[in-house]
Amino acid sequence: MKELLTNKWFKFAVVGLLYSLWVIWLESYLWFLGLAVIFDIYVSKKVHWAFWKKKNPPDGKQTKVVEWIDAIIFAVIAATFIRMFFIEAYTIPTSSMEKTMLVGDYLFVSKVSYGPKLPNTPLSFPFVHHTMPFSTTKKSYVEWIKLPYKRISGFGKVKNNDIVVFNFPEGDTVALNAQNQSYYQLVRTYTRQRVWNDKQTFGDIISRPVDKRENYIKRCVGIPGDEIELKNGQLFVNGHAQQHFQGMQLDHIVTTNGTPIAKRVLDKMKIAEDDRHVYSATQYLFPLTESNATEMKALPNVTSVTTMDVPPGNWDKNIFPFSPNYPWNVDNFGPLQIPKKGQTVKLTLENLPLYERIIDLYEENDLKVKDSTIYINGKVADSYTFKMDYYWMMGDNRHNSADSRYWGFVPEDHIVGKAVFIWLSLDKDKSFLGKIRWNRLFRFI
Repeated sequence: MKELLTNKWFKFAVVGLLYSLWVIWLESYLWFLGLAVIFDIYVSKKVHWAFWKKKNPPDGKQTKVVEWIDAIIFAVIAATFIRMFFIEAYTIPTSSMEKTMLVGDYLFVSKVSYGPKLPNTPLSFPFVHHTMPFSTTKKSYVEWIKLPYKRISGFGKVKNNDIVVFNFPEGDTVALNAQNQSYYQLVRTYTRQRVWNDKQTFGDIISRPVDKRENYIKRCVGIPGDEIELKNGQLFVNGHAQQHFQGMQLDHIVTTNGTPIAKRVLDKMKIAEDDRHVYSATQYLFPLTESNATEMKALPNVTSVTTMDVPPGNWDKNIFPFSPNYPWNVDNFGPLQIPKKGQTVKLTLENLPLYERIIDLYEENDLKVKDSTIYINGKVADSYTFKMDYYWMMGDNRHNSADSRYWGFVPEDHIVGKAVFIWLSLDKDKSFLGKIRWNRLFRFI
C-alpha cells in the first residue's frame, strides 16, 4: 500500500481525476490544459514549479523556513478554493434579521446550494472582501482582468423563504466616508452635487464590481414571476398571506402605568439594548415577535401594546421605486411582480421607474428618455425582455431592515449563497463567557 501511495503514476491519476472533475463542473474545458502541468509535477518533472524550494537539497530535507512557506501557500490555495466554490464564513453585523438571525451570529454560507458564482475580479488579496486589511479605503482587488457573470451547477435554485446572502444591489457606487449607507439614498437626501463635492463628509466616490459589493443577508420572500404585496404590514405572495416566522418582529409602542419595565424582563425576551427606545415615562418602542408581544401585554404594569403600522397612502419618497406614481411605504407596498428571465413587459413613462435600474445598470443597456420617448441602445422602445431572474429580499425585523422595499430587485448575478449553519454566536451586550449564546451553537438554519 505504501508503494502504491508513493507511486508517481498513482499520484498523477488521483490528482488528474479530481482536477478533471473540477474542470467538467466548471464547464470551461480549456482548463484541461492544466493536466500537462500536473503530469510534469508528478511524472516528467521537467519544470521546477515549486520555485521557493531547493530542487535537490543536500540531505533531502528543506529548511524550516521553506517548510513554513510551503504550508502557508498550500493553506492559502486550499482555503481560497473552498471559500470560492463550497462554503464561506460570515457574521451578522446588524439587527435586520432578528430574531431569526442575531447580531453576533457567525455562520457558514453554502455556495453549492445555488451553484458557485465565479468571481468577476479574480485578482484580489486573499481572505478579504473589498478593502485591504488595516485600511478603510484601499482596494483589495485590481480590475486588470474582468470576467462576465457565470454560475456553475449547484444543488438547486433560490426558493421562497430561503435565507440568502447576496451582494448589495445599490453597492455599485460608494461614498468612502459613508460606506454603510446607500450612495443613492445619500443623493436623494443631500443632492448629487453635495455628495460629490463635500469630500470631508462623504469622501471619494468609487465604483465596485458586483462580487466586491457589500454582502447582505435577508429572507427571499419573492422569486421570479411572483407577485408581492404588503397590506398594513402583512406580506402577501401571489395572493396568499405569508406565514409569520417564529423570529419575525415588528416595532411596537408599549404603554405602561408609569412603572418602568424591568431590565430582566427585556433580557428574558432577548431585546437587545440598542433596540430599547424610551419615548417618555410611560411609553417605549420595542421590536417584538408575536410571542414577545403576548408576553408584554401580560405584564401587570403594561396598559397597551400596539403595532407601529404606516397607514396606506402615506407616500415615503425613500421607498422603491421613488416615484409619486407609486405612493407606497414600508407597510403598504405593491402589488408588484418580480421580473423573470425571458419575460417581456410593456414600457411606459409611468412604469419605467420600476425597471430603469434593471435595464440601464444590471443588464448594461444604454437607457435614455428624450421628448417623452424611451430609447434603449439608441432605438425607440415600448417593451423590454429581461435577461436575468430577479428576487425580492426582506428582513425578518420588518420595521428595522433596509431591504428590497428601499432598493428594489436583486439580480441573479448578485446571489452569493444560502445561510446553512451557525457555528458561534456572541452577545455584544454581555461580557466574558456570558457573551456566548450556547443554545445557538452548531445549529442548522
